[in-house]
Amino acid sequence: MVDVTILTCKAYYQPKEASAYTDNILLEYQYLKEALQARGLSVARTYWDDPSYDWTQTKAVVFRTIWDYFERFDTFWPWLQKVQTQTKLINPMELIQWNIDKHYLKDLAQWGVPVVPTVFVDKNKPESLAAIAQGQGWGTVVIKPAIAGGGFLTYKIEAEGLLKAQELFDDLVGQRDMLVQGYIERITTKGEISLMVFDGTFTHAVLKKAKPGDFRVQDDFGGTVHPYQASTQEVALAEKVMALCQPTPAYGRVDVVWDDLDQPMVSELEIIEPELWVRACPESAVFLARGIARYLSDKV
Repeated sequence: MVDVTILTCKAYYQPKEASAYTDNILLEYQYLKEALQARGLSVARTYWDDPSYDWTQTKAVVFRTIWDYFERFDTFWPWLQKVQTQTKLINPMELIQWNIDKHYLKDLAQWGVPVVPTVFVDKNKPESLAAIAQGQGWGTVVIKPAIAGGGFLTYKIEAEGLLKAQELFDDLVGQRDMLVQGYIERITTKGEISLMVFDGTFTHAVLKKAKPGDFRVQDDFGGTVHPYQASTQEVALAEKVMALCQPTPAYGRVDVVWDDLDQPMVSELEIIEPELWVRACPESAVFLARGIARYLSDKV
């Protein structure tokens, strides 16, 4: 029996053509594999919907680059329900269920965490974008699905385009729960930081910037990643958020932007399959492996 199986998606399992993108995925897997093996753990790797893999023959699965799950959610969710009965999930199912839907932002706000102000619009219950923006005192807004990642179906709507965008918004609400957020100007001018917290401990951070003329910081849309020295305040915020999660995640990422007073606030918390930039801090793999080993030992 294998101790740990690292999960990816089929496109990144055995890529036919090498690229900087897939090279980074494989490099980070190698860092994690070596850190786990240094703890005496055996490691395997496959894609989450591999029909030939026997999930009962691995003690745990660790979700990593399963970056197609939100596009194939109708397949992913039943698979997840089944596999949780066959092996241990890391991070565990209770955290996945909570974090997979961005309604968790409501909980964080209620727990005293500063978050990006958000209005939630439920599936098949359309609301006026213009009315939401006016009610919140927003000009430009961003709309995105409650279950998504990587900028999937995310749109920035300028104030003068709210009425025109209503048809698009109604169509999206007809298919899924949606979020409406006031656009944070400092995303354009300053960027967004990602703070990695492994086994409850902050390890490293990166700064993500959108390309000129865009607002999305993901590299899929031309965004760039830069070294970043997080402030004491930013680290404290990230570790506070992780400490509020129960049980404590083995790994996770807190994305932070700044308000008009230059105060940090959480834009997203990712504890399912986040990009972790271990390659920017290879020694962080030791803390990541420690968190995984803690779950394997049931000391949670």
